[in-house]
Amino acid sequence: MNNNRQLFEEAPVSKAVAVMAIPTMISMLVVVIYNMADTFFIGQTGDPMKVAAVSLATPVFMVFMALGNLFGIGGSSAISRALGEQKGERARNISSFCCYGSLGLGIIMALIFLVGMDTILKLIGASENTIGYARDYLTYIAFGGPFIMFGTAFGNILRGEGAAKESMMGNMIGTITNIVLDPVMILVLDWGVVGAAVATVIGNMAASAFYLLYFLRRKSSLSIRFRDFKAGERIAANVMSIGIPASLNNILMSCANIVLNQVLISYGDTPVAAMGVAMKSNMLVVLLQIGLCAGIQPLIGYNYGARNKKRLMQVFKFTGMCAVILGTVLTIVMVLARQVVIQAFIDDAEVIAYGIQMVIALQLSGPVLGILFLCINTIQGMGKAIPSLVLTICRQGLIFIPAIYILNGLFGLEGAIHAQPAADFISIAMSLAICLGIFGKMDKEARAAARD
Repeated sequence: MNNNRQLFEEAPVSKAVAVMAIPTMISMLVVVIYNMADTFFIGQTGDPMKVAAVSLATPVFMVFMALGNLFGIGGSSAISRALGEQKGERARNISSFCCYGSLGLGIIMALIFLVGMDTILKLIGASENTIGYARDYLTYIAFGGPFIMFGTAFGNILRGEGAAKESMMGNMIGTITNIVLDPVMILVLDWGVVGAAVATVIGNMAASAFYLLYFLRRKSSLSIRFRDFKAGERIAANVMSIGIPASLNNILMSCANIVLNQVLISYGDTPVAAMGVAMKSNMLVVLLQIGLCAGIQPLIGYNYGARNKKRLMQVFKFTGMCAVILGTVLTIVMVLARQVVIQAFIDDAEVIAYGIQMVIALQLSGPVLGILFLCINTIQGMGKAIPSLVLTICRQGLIFIPAIYILNGLFGLEGAIHAQPAADFISIAMSLAICLGIFGKMDKEARAAARD
C-alpha cells in the first residue's frame, strides 16, 4: 500500500521535488528517445515522403494521448487533493472512474478514427505523395487507441498518489519495447511506417500491462476495481474540470501542428519533413521541462488540499529556479548540436538545411519555457479549472494559430517557423500573471480566515 504523506508534508522541499520530478523527467527523456528513434528509423529508409507522412500523422496520434491526459492529469489532480484532505475512499473512486473512462473513450475514438479516416487524411493535408503512408500509420494506431489512452492516463494517475518511480517504470517498459521493435519492424521486416505504428501500439500494450499488474499486486492505495467505480458526488466533474483543459491543450497543440503543416506544405513536402525532424529534436528541451513541472503537480495539489500555502510556495519557487537553469542548459546544448542532430535523422541536404533553421527558431523560448509549464501544472494541481482553461485556449488556440497565419503572411516561411516561440513568450507572461493573481487571492482568504 502506497503512502507518501511524509514526502508530501515534511521532507525538505528540494528532496520532495527531486523524488517526484526526477522519475517523471526520466520518463520524459525515454519518450524523447522513443520519438527520436521512431523518426530516425523511418529516416533510414531514405524516403523523405515517409518522414513527412509520419510528421503529418503524429498530431492525430497525439489526440489519443491528449484524451488519455483528460483522465490522467484530471484524475491525478483530483486524487492528490483528495489525499491531502485525507479522503482515501474518494481517491479510490476517482482512480476507478479514470480506468474505465479511459478504456471506454479509447474504444469510441478508435471506431471514429477508422470510420472517418478519409476525412482525417484530408484535414491533415496529406498530399498524393504521403497519403498512403499516413493512412497505413493511422489505421494501426487507431486499433491501439484504448491501450494508448489507458497507459497515458495511468502514468499520471500513479504520480497522483506519489508513486512517481512506478509511473516511470511503466513508461520505460512501454517505450523501450517500442524502441527495440522499431528497427526490426521498420528495417528488417521492411514494414516501413506500418512497422513504426505497430511498434508504438505494442509498446503501449506493454505499459498498460505493467500498470494493471501494479494494481493486481495491491501495491497501490488506489483502485481499478469496478465496484469502486463512481462518477457521482462530483467525481466526474472534478476530473473533467482539470482534465478537459489539460487534454484540450494537447488537442489544440495537435490542431496547431496540423495548421502549421498545412501552411508549410504550400512551400512543398520538404519543409514539412524538416519541421517534423526539428520538432522531434526540440522535444529534448520541451519534454524534460514538462517532466520537471508535471512531477511536482501532486505536491502542489496535496499542499493546496491541506491548506499549506507556505510549503506550496516553496515548491513553486524552487521548481521555477530549477526550470530556468535546466531550460538554459538544454537550449545551449541543442543550438550547438543542431546540425549533428538533424543529420542523424535523415541524410537529405534540403531537409537538413531547413531543419537547422527551424531548430534555431524553436530554441528562442527554450530558457524560460519551463516557467509556462510550472504555472500550468500549479494551476491544474490546485484544481483551478477556469484559469487552466483560459491559459490552454490562449497558448495553443488564440495565440499560436493566428500567429502562424499572421507571421506567414508578413514574413513567409521565416515567419511561420517563428510562430511557436512568439506564442510561447506571450503565454509565459499570461501564465505568470494568472498564477500571481491566484496566490494573491489565497493570501486574502488566509487573512480573512485569521480575522474570523
